[in-house]
Amino acid sequence: MKKLKMLLTGFLTLALVAGCGGGGNGDNGGNGGTADGAKTVTVANDVELSSMDTCLATDGTSFEAIAATIEGLYTLDADGNAVLAIASDEQVSEDGLTYTFTLRDANWSDGNPVTANDFVFAWRRLADPATASEYAYMIGVAGIKNASAVTNGEMATTELGVSAVDDKTLKVELEYPVPFFNQLMAFPSFYPIREDFYNQFGDQYALTPDALLANGPFKMTAWNQGANYEMVKNETYYDAANVKIDNLNFQVIKDAQSAMVAFEQGTVDYVKLTGEMVEQYKDSPEYTITLGGYLWYMSPNEDVAGLENQNLRLAFAYAYDKEQIAENVLKDGSIAANFAIPVKLAVGPDGKDFRDTTDTYLNVDKAKALEYFEAAKKELGKDTFEYELLFEDTESSKKVAEFVKSEIETTLPGVTLNLKQQPKKARLQAMQNGTYEIGLTRWGPDYADPMTYLDMWITGASYNYGHWSNAEYDALIENATKGELTSDLDARWEALKQAEKIVMDEAVILPVYQTGSAVMIKSGVSGFEFHSVGVPTIYKNLTRE
Repeated sequence: MKKLKMLLTGFLTLALVAGCGGGGNGDNGGNGGTADGAKTVTVANDVELSSMDTCLATDGTSFEAIAATIEGLYTLDADGNAVLAIASDEQVSEDGLTYTFTLRDANWSDGNPVTANDFVFAWRRLADPATASEYAYMIGVAGIKNASAVTNGEMATTELGVSAVDDKTLKVELEYPVPFFNQLMAFPSFYPIREDFYNQFGDQYALTPDALLANGPFKMTAWNQGANYEMVKNETYYDAANVKIDNLNFQVIKDAQSAMVAFEQGTVDYVKLTGEMVEQYKDSPEYTITLGGYLWYMSPNEDVAGLENQNLRLAFAYAYDKEQIAENVLKDGSIAANFAIPVKLAVGPDGKDFRDTTDTYLNVDKAKALEYFEAAKKELGKDTFEYELLFEDTESSKKVAEFVKSEIETTLPGVTLNLKQQPKKARLQAMQNGTYEIGLTRWGPDYADPMTYLDMWITGASYNYGHWSNAEYDALIENATKGELTSDLDARWEALKQAEKIVMDEAVILPVYQTGSAVMIKSGVSGFEFHSVGVPTIYKNLTRE
């Protein structure tokens, strides 16, 4: 597509996008500055911001926005290493079961100090069954004392193994050593919340900028649901001297072509590319590409008749060409996912990437797909199958869903997939409620260990959308997280490989691709930090010439 045609066809959309910004800090005049010389960076997002509540947020877009405004004990550096943030010092007992953190002199955006109790309150709220946090399980992943009993409602939240020794000293007690504990502390679920401020707003907490506090690089000043949100430099941040931009704005533009029009006009400084646009702009000096850590996969709901049949699931899994999806549908640096644990997620005790020492699974094989399909038809006593494939309203998800539908229906005569597109929030809700049949979804790693994926498929887990259950698998994961394997890292690593094999052999999920990101970044703007684990993008170190 020629740029002139893009400008003409996108003119109306551009006008609407510019109107959403509402001027003020969001009006950068196309040059990244305001009348008073303030430096602004504007990011185009293809999904809307769902939540700013550290206990309720579940998606990468929300985690990015939260991490721009709040810091925890640790944060991530440019290389993805966990480095001290609100904590200035950490002491660990010899047995690895007690962590004592000293907090630095840091303030919230209203001038009040960040204290140890802010962490205690936040973690107790996360673990409280009344909060109904989908990330409450992270308290258990971190090995915190009494986590399971508290999250199950068997103990009071005050029994959780976290306490404030004094305003500047936080004590954390674990039930077993956790090798990746420090990296977990950089994840938004473990960020602090000030109790008196939360109580002031109650169920309205974190729903508007006025109901938010910041202790990080920026603070939110505007949030127009589904349209845009804006942030300004937080002058009370302990490291404010190293924050180089004044305004950080986000525009929600779901159509990739409209977003690129905005980029060319200077309305936005960062935009993701999809499909043919990658080919058009890949030679631009403003183009860059990275491999992310998100795994996109289809989750068959085993409560739906037929999908409980392993042979039918395997038939689907072998029927579509993942390489074609990555290379010819997405074209954005994504790679085919013939696995449940992504590339470059975690390094084992041997110093090698998990994927480098394991097999790949469910590689496209249409003849094998037909064999499994014939077996499924005999076992289920029917020749035709019709299911609804649920996906979210982004351009890339639509293209992937259309391709998968075509491939499976062509490879397996008698199968019909009806496409159902919904906004991401509605799609997630349907999958969480179990009111779906097959869902195209994704998972981003919260920490650098295979368990960030593998614990999703234990019986009863909140993200076990398909309601699969396997006692052998449950026991394996239990032993690798809380049992004797926690003190034998080599044996634990082998157990994690075995667990992935079970998930793939039973087609618990139907993997599709591991995300890549082809993006355009405006000349003169730098400092975007991309991570395959935890918070996908960190904005603290943005600069603008």
